[in-house]
Amino acid sequence: METISFGTDGWRATLEEFTTPRVRMVGQAVATYLRDEGFEAPVVVGYDARETSRGFAEELARVLCANGFDVIMPDRDRPTPLVAHAIVERDLAGGLAITASHNPPEYNGVKFIPEDGAPALPGVTDAIADRLAEPDPLPEDEHGTVEEVDLVTPHADAALELVNEITGSADLSAADSTVAYDAMHGSGRGTTDALLERAGASLECLRCSRDPEFGGGAPEPAPENLEALIDLVTGDATDPSLGIANDGDADRLAIVTPERGYLDENLFFAALYDYLLEDDSGAVVRTVSTTFLIDRVADAHGETVHEVPVGFKWVAEAMADHDALVGGEESGGFTVRGHVREKDGVLMALLAAVMHADEPLDDRVDRLLEEHGTVVQNKRSVACPDHEKARVLSDLEDEIPERVAGTDVEGINTADGFKLQLADGSWLLVRPSGTEPVLRVYAEAADEKRVSELLEAGEKLVEPLV
Repeated sequence: METISFGTDGWRATLEEFTTPRVRMVGQAVATYLRDEGFEAPVVVGYDARETSRGFAEELARVLCANGFDVIMPDRDRPTPLVAHAIVERDLAGGLAITASHNPPEYNGVKFIPEDGAPALPGVTDAIADRLAEPDPLPEDEHGTVEEVDLVTPHADAALELVNEITGSADLSAADSTVAYDAMHGSGRGTTDALLERAGASLECLRCSRDPEFGGGAPEPAPENLEALIDLVTGDATDPSLGIANDGDADRLAIVTPERGYLDENLFFAALYDYLLEDDSGAVVRTVSTTFLIDRVADAHGETVHEVPVGFKWVAEAMADHDALVGGEESGGFTVRGHVREKDGVLMALLAAVMHADEPLDDRVDRLLEEHGTVVQNKRSVACPDHEKARVLSDLEDEIPERVAGTDVEGINTADGFKLQLADGSWLLVRPSGTEPVLRVYAEAADEKRVSELLEAGEKLVEPLV
């Protein structure tokens, strides 16, 4: 039981630790939790494209059924956002997704999504962790059933309806350029591309076949993993003019443009918020590691920014509390008002394509930077065992300097680690990763040279404490 711990977004581990008996214990804990909370509705169990995911999902389904719950499952691996949407659309008791998201193929994971479709908060995951136990089946005549259902069509219907409402038209058939889509061999294949085609987009697909090994790498849509997509979009040909990629379970996305190549997620977030504010109003929710450019866009429109710790569960909670127009994080996870409060790389792919058809994303970003100033952000990792993270952060509290890289520290935000706000408008953040044995060091400033200086200062601050 000590091996099973729910971090930023569920429990993830290598297959040495992520075993069938432990997955069955999670299934029993979820069943017990739901029964204790009075839920009787069915539960959805989804899974990603990894070799072991279908088997683990079937084990969860068996345990839930043996505890009296009916279970619905998709026809094949499908994006995690479709699981979250099904919970709300079908009034389910909750859902489970077997996925390790962007981690390499030797990992797997499981996340529980409550009845509101938003990520589970610590009170829920703690309650589930407290109930970890060997499966305890009911008599066979009280067992539930398993049914395969279509999760794709209802989600696509909702996405098209919402984007039509937001933009006036989700019709991409008149767009004079092709969209290139890279599924990275993950669960977005046959879902994100199908939604874009249904909206009328001309599409060119890359890595849209299933490969449980993800081509020998990790299904993380970072620049170094998207070289083919970047070369295609930035090449001499005028088509395609937009590239979109999803991570392994398609809850996040990356954007590629002709001028910039890989579009920094912070810049896309700012462009998205600016676009939504053209015809709507509302606050924005961002994590502590996300750009202050969002704040500048909000200020220009008289709107409010709500800063939360890293983890989309906190974004989702704040979106509900403040009826926010959009919420997101610098790692490429976003959702918008009117949709399920879970990051959704499928919905966002459609919205990004419609945005780009209305005005090229490069042009919108150029205008934003001209109006609000240039921002550059980067991050590094410092190895730190999970059991040492709390101690290192405690020690760091006594080591916070008055100046960093030659600039005064004007404020300290402790919502998630330590975020040092500097007199020149830049910032440095040190926080523990919720999914890996590392401390993250983030920095944002007006240029790359300054960001490098801040990251080096952050590493020098942290490394002696580890």
